[in-house]
Amino acid sequence: MNYLSIKNNQTVLLSEIPKLSYNEFLSLNIGFLNDTPARHCVNYFGYQNKIGLQLICCIADDILHEIFISSSLVKTSDKLDSFSAINLNFEKFEREIHENFGLEYTNHPWLKPVRFSQNRADLSKTIANYPFFSIDSVELHEVGVGPIHAGVIEPGHFRFICNGEQILHLEIQLGFQHRGIEHQFIEKKKLSQLTTLAESITGDTVVGHTTAFSQVWESLCGLRVDRDIEFARTIALEMERMAIHTGDLSAVCTDIAYQLGSAVFGRLRTPLVNFMQEWGGNRLSKGLIRPGWNKFPFTPELAKRLAEVLDIFEPDFDEMNEQLFLLPSALSRFERTGVVSYEDVLSVGAVGMSARMSNLNRDIRTSHPYALYYELGHEPVMKHHGDVFSRVQIRKHEVKQSMGYVRKLISNVPDFRAEALKPGNPKPNAFTLSLVEGWRGEICHCAITDEKGELSLYKIKDPSFHNWLALALAVRNNEISDFPICNKSFNLSYSGHDL
Repeated sequence: MNYLSIKNNQTVLLSEIPKLSYNEFLSLNIGFLNDTPARHCVNYFGYQNKIGLQLICCIADDILHEIFISSSLVKTSDKLDSFSAINLNFEKFEREIHENFGLEYTNHPWLKPVRFSQNRADLSKTIANYPFFSIDSVELHEVGVGPIHAGVIEPGHFRFICNGEQILHLEIQLGFQHRGIEHQFIEKKKLSQLTTLAESITGDTVVGHTTAFSQVWESLCGLRVDRDIEFARTIALEMERMAIHTGDLSAVCTDIAYQLGSAVFGRLRTPLVNFMQEWGGNRLSKGLIRPGWNKFPFTPELAKRLAEVLDIFEPDFDEMNEQLFLLPSALSRFERTGVVSYEDVLSVGAVGMSARMSNLNRDIRTSHPYALYYELGHEPVMKHHGDVFSRVQIRKHEVKQSMGYVRKLISNVPDFRAEALKPGNPKPNAFTLSLVEGWRGEICHCAITDEKGELSLYKIKDPSFHNWLALALAVRNNEISDFPICNKSFNLSYSGHDL
């Protein structure tokens, strides 16, 4: 067979991944995606080894619950046909490969810099000379926003082309804070250092990314964790989802000048993150998730305390949502604003909420389950209109859904192991992949080890990597005054992109 089929969190020998000619590699992976919308690219990257540049593509099948892995050896001097010219799912992956290794494509539609990494192949391409798209017209004008924003926000530049107030095109330039996170995973050798790096990928998804790293490490070491660890991670993931969604509902209300909603939802986020501090000592859950270890066990006493928090939270959350979604001025800003069609989210490979808003089912909790999602019978929250209203509705419903999962879990708290498991050493010359559904959507971590069992590649994909293009499509033909509400309804990550 010309590809290897694995499950989520499965480790295989790197030599088991089939190596195809580039034309076979292209045809195989394009064919996977053209066959059914239930398949999508979860990662595609280059790995420089002793033989050459090995391209590795990972296609998830959401019905079979499998990931199809294939590879091709190429030379950086080659000029190759582009995957993206046939299927846009691959466009940013190929741009990153081009940026990192200088690999040229003959027909890529948008071969621009992605992250401006310090180890990029062409150091002459700097963030100051980014090649923005432009239209030569006396009737149109450009509006630049950022990278320095009003308020506490990470750096990103938004370049609008407008006809009066109407947005014709938005180009989003990122890469201002490339931190070399993936490179540091290779440099650092201590497990504690690696876990701290995972916590630092993006500050609002600490649980999501640290869970993905922990699952990668445990799989490489052949370690099967106890139920109490899976239990704690599932609770923490759903609490992170509830807290961020609630905070984003506050931010959305701020952007439409609805002060009551802004204040109430902002207040309601606080007890959720404060509970995480009671549990593990940090409101953002840093220090909570560790490979092979439940450093802060979830006890029956914590379950009782969390039930009390939710009992107080839920009626106020319900009442504020009822007020918000009956308010004509709010609905007029939400409905039919920032629409992205099913065809477009499928085309750009959107994941998570940014896919489900347009009835494209992308949810790793169902398609490639992990932790205790096998037991919860999770059903993704789906909407159909792809607008701000759909994205806000998903947040509301997912908070309620997560609350139900947490209540179900804490009704039967498992016993916990007091001491850490000894993971042993990672398997040498191995490849592993972990998928986690963060609150934004699909997180993917891939790792390759060398002959000593040390990391020789660590590849991270935050859901924002897929979804920034969906935001650019969402604002087309909207008024520029609607950009803030469109932007916040996605709430994508700068740091998760600028690795």
